[in-house]
Amino acid sequence: MSVREFTPLFSWGFSLRRSKWLLPLFNNNIWSFGNEAVNTPYGGWTTTGQRPQRRGKGVSHAQQHSNGPDVALDLLSHLDLPEHNKPVDSSKQKPVELMDLSDGQIIDMLATGKLSHYELEKKLGSTNSDRAVKLRRMHFASNTNMMTQEVVELLPHEHGIDYKQVTGVCCENVVGYVPIPVGVAGPLLLDGNQYMVPMATVEGALVGSTNRGFKALRGALGGEGVSSVILSDGMTRGPVVQLPNAKRASALKKWVEDEKNFERITKEFDSTSRFARLQEIKVGVAGRKVFLRFKCKTGDAMGMNMISKATDKALKFLVAEFHDMQIVSLSGNYCTDKKPSSVNWIEGRGKSVVCDAVIPASVVKSVLKTEVEKLVNLNVNKNLIGSAMSGSIGGFNAHASNMVTAVFLATGQDCAQNVESSNCMTLMEKTADGDLYMSITMPSIEVGTIGGGTHLNAQKACLKLLGVHGSQENNPGANAQQLARIVASTVMAGELSLMSALAEDVLVKSHLDLNRAKK
Repeated sequence: MSVREFTPLFSWGFSLRRSKWLLPLFNNNIWSFGNEAVNTPYGGWTTTGQRPQRRGKGVSHAQQHSNGPDVALDLLSHLDLPEHNKPVDSSKQKPVELMDLSDGQIIDMLATGKLSHYELEKKLGSTNSDRAVKLRRMHFASNTNMMTQEVVELLPHEHGIDYKQVTGVCCENVVGYVPIPVGVAGPLLLDGNQYMVPMATVEGALVGSTNRGFKALRGALGGEGVSSVILSDGMTRGPVVQLPNAKRASALKKWVEDEKNFERITKEFDSTSRFARLQEIKVGVAGRKVFLRFKCKTGDAMGMNMISKATDKALKFLVAEFHDMQIVSLSGNYCTDKKPSSVNWIEGRGKSVVCDAVIPASVVKSVLKTEVEKLVNLNVNKNLIGSAMSGSIGGFNAHASNMVTAVFLATGQDCAQNVESSNCMTLMEKTADGDLYMSITMPSIEVGTIGGGTHLNAQKACLKLLGVHGSQENNPGANAQQLARIVASTVMAGELSLMSALAEDVLVKSHLDLNRAKK
């Protein structure tokens, strides 16, 4: 009986305790105990040809395994064994690959420290990624006691994800996955085209509220729903370098800002990729430290790896020109990545997007159940004055990060970048005709339609639902820009709906209806 045939009991039906599995298996007419009982490649024999003895009274575990191949051969010389069951001279054997060993043997190697669990995917090969995950779970449950029976049962690992797509790309030391519900809101009418927007979230009422916002925006004047523009498109990386003194730091700044020198840097920078195209270098000086904010186009990729590689080469070029320049760090927080910062709010990072629409007062009344004047007044007091009072950076909105994160999760984006991607200013005005003019300004949406988690099956499906998966061959960068427009429009819908609920004081009721499980 193999381990795979014995999976239900072997995996989690009983508690494993290193080399003390009290499970005897009758293997090829020879009783085997302990680790050797589990699917050894020699039908009950260890790789040394040793036959495990029964542990009788006074026989220690060490004594049990002290006999060598010669003793085993002598003990069993009287048996007429089948050819495939005869002990093998280990000195003539070829090295055994890890993938050829049984699960039990690998678990024992993990328990004794002969193999580290983070090496499983590498040693087993990418085609055995599923097995690596299963073995790691078994190791943590049996050898370390770090995963209890309850954890093992609650954390899924089968059927929901292709681990070959994860290995070496998305995650290490994998023990399973966390399912997140995906809802769809829409249709979103954006620049005359309709989209069903996938949102992955565990916050009840979010998808329903965004859906209501989309309904109101479909009634916008002009017949095209939300209108969007891309103000700029460029990923940034901001290394920090050090010179001997402030004069040399100033000299570097002036040298980089010279047009001819910038062209030389650009040539080196652009040579690293067919998509990376340097747009500008913003230089800041603090004492003898120089911060260089490189900004470039990255096609349909979000582009952090691309720009990091290109920046690294540009820095090496600068070192050749300034021999006394020391590279302190490839990232000096002048980028700025995954942190609140004024530089992203003012200069932009990734895609800078503006969306606007004029919603008739009748739609505000019939769909949003409120009035234009109430929305305008609330927006000034909450999103503008309130955010200013709190000292917010880029937080002049009601809950932009809710929609950003939900779409990011669904489409395989780097969710930590929702920090700067959620920078947003929501503005509302009453028009001369009494309708509602609304705009969303988001200067730093960082998204890609290739790379990262976008290749995982579920996330790929969500991108395909939006019609933006992969790279736009004829116009590189167009898919990522379109995704940024969709993110901003989704934020607009969520802002409109939540502000309406707050204006009419029905937020709590809505959440109680949609965010609380009923018995």
